[in-house]
Amino acid sequence: MLPRFVHWPQDIERVKQDFYDVAHFPNIVGCVDCTHIKIKNPDGSRPLLYCNRKGFYSVNVQVVCDATSRITHIVARWRGSVHDSRIWNNCTLKDDFEHGRKTGILLGDSGYACTPYMLTPLLNTHNAAEEAYNRAHKATRVTVECCFGRWKSMFRALQNNMQVSLDTAKACISAIAVLYNIKLSYDDNFEYDDNEDIEDEEPVEEEAVVAEQMAGNLFRQQFIRQHFQR
Repeated sequence: MLPRFVHWPQDIERVKQDFYDVAHFPNIVGCVDCTHIKIKNPDGSRPLLYCNRKGFYSVNVQVVCDATSRITHIVARWRGSVHDSRIWNNCTLKDDFEHGRKTGILLGDSGYACTPYMLTPLLNTHNAAEEAYNRAHKATRVTVECCFGRWKSMFRALQNNMQVSLDTAKACISAIAVLYNIKLSYDDNFEYDDNEDIEDEEPVEEEAVVAEQMAGNLFRQQFIRQHFQR
């Protein structure tokens, strides 16, 4: 059921317009982030690999969502100790963007490398255009935090330790993503705690490719001058 209900949007121009309506950030096709889903001790020979930096066992789940908080891509197989950027660097979606099979721009936090298809916030701003860029970036990217809040409020199993085997937990996470999107199709006005899962940003891993980061920083500066400079 996953490919049927969790898939890349077909009307990509509509997605861009929906994101633009949030904070006038152009050409955005999705917001990406990771969230830790608690699991019981996975046992096995190396259970500590699933212990994250906050000290509990988890699966680190990567999600991309659209402006309505609908999940359009999910990766639910990585252990909790793995950094968000490593999940992205080994993701088929990144490969699709790099080879032009998908176009547009994703928004990510500072835990990701800045690239021409993944814009991250500026750590330091120096002028009004850069400040406007950061404000619009924050206001738009919060969509994925709202997605996590709605998802976990709807399905409390995502907040409690999953008392099932590791493989079953991973399958359940994907199944719950399917149910979440089905629910949104029928009712997108339910109440939820939008602060449910706002996590600290992690610095990008040192192993990030320097040339890619430099190209991304150059693209970001050109993007800011084109769209945010008045």
